[in-house]
Amino acid sequence: MKNSKTKEITLCALFASLTAILSQIIIPIGPVPVNFAHLSTFLAAGLLGSRLGALSQLTFVLMGAAGLPVFSGFNGGLTRIAGPTGGYIIGYVVSAYVTGWVLERFGKRTVKTLAISILAGWLVTYTFGTLWFSYITHTSFTAALSLCVIPFLPGDLLKTCITIVLVRRLYSVIQRILQW
Repeated sequence: MKNSKTKEITLCALFASLTAILSQIIIPIGPVPVNFAHLSTFLAAGLLGSRLGALSQLTFVLMGAAGLPVFSGFNGGLTRIAGPTGGYIIGYVVSAYVTGWVLERFGKRTVKTLAISILAGWLVTYTFGTLWFSYITHTSFTAALSLCVIPFLPGDLLKTCITIVLVRRLYSVIQRILQW
């Protein structure tokens, strides 16, 4: 049992670290930069499930809250979470949980079930992030959508497709690691 917990903790740390690394690949196009952190969020959910996927992303958020430079642009600290993009950062945790939860209900990781579960995760992130951005910046929800969601949809579709391919290829490997 102890060995299993060690593997779970290691995988959570791995995905928290991957999220930190992918957060640094950014395209600054406005108040919310394009980055690849969601790729890791959805990979964690798809490969580890709801509980461990969310725990990996919570680890990422807590590292950033503690001041480690894991958020985009090598930033960290509570001020970043309290800032305009903080809702998206917090959304990673809930998004990973919801994505994994939906997948667990389907049971299989087919292209269709992965697409549906990732769409649910995007909706969670967009909701958390856009509502928070709107609140912090005193922007209407519609204006926040046009700034923080609409421009990102093509890239998010690409990240979704990449995630689906990777989860389908890696899921059995991760399961063997956890059972070994």
